[in-house]
Amino acid sequence: MTDDSIHPQRTRTLITEDLLLVLFQPDSGTIAGENTLFYVLAGGALTDLAQRGHATIEDAGIRGTRIHAAGDPPEDELLRPMWDYISQRPRGVQTVLAASGPTLREPVLDRLVERGDLRRQKRRVLGLFPSTALVDGGSGRRAELVAGMRAALVDGEEPSERIAALTALVSASGSLPVLHREIPWSSATATRAKNLEQGDWAAEAAAAAVTRTMIAVIANSLIAGAVVANR
Repeated sequence: MTDDSIHPQRTRTLITEDLLLVLFQPDSGTIAGENTLFYVLAGGALTDLAQRGHATIEDAGIRGTRIHAAGDPPEDELLRPMWDYISQRPRGVQTVLAASGPTLREPVLDRLVERGDLRRQKRRVLGLFPSTALVDGGSGRRAELVAGMRAALVDGEEPSERIAALTALVSASGSLPVLHREIPWSSATATRAKNLEQGDWAAEAAAAAVTRTMIAVIANSLIAGAVVANR
């Protein structure tokens, strides 16, 4: 039901796009975790690069984990700037996230609107001042993604690669409790989410194993970034 089975025509949808969609809060029209959103979206983009064979990880000993560009440049223009950046030379994860994240919010949001997952609705504040609000577009994609996350975290189902990565990134961002009305928050939920952050999910295919490893590295960086941003 989850991942590529959600609207088969969208098999190339980025994890980055689904990440922003899940963080969108329909009741308020806001996006959870705005203060660290650029880190989180960059983590999604780096996951997309790894999943598609455009980025690899190197354990550089005392220099820490380094991110290398791999393969040909990505066709998706949203991922190309990050690939160009790491193709210059291997980079630390935090460096990649900080350099690539700040420009991602608007183009990712534009894609969600273009696909109909979200809508921009014009309103007037106090009946006078024009403003634009985000509302659910009615595509059903967000609800299906959240249902997949809930099945993994609450019902104990084995998640697909996409749902595992998505859940791990949302958890590492610190925003999972914000979804408590849709994904009941408990100690068991928190434990399962933490396991996914650490790459504890099925990864039989080689590509899935690469994604799992990258997610574990990114999750640690997101947690560290969130601590700094919230001081």
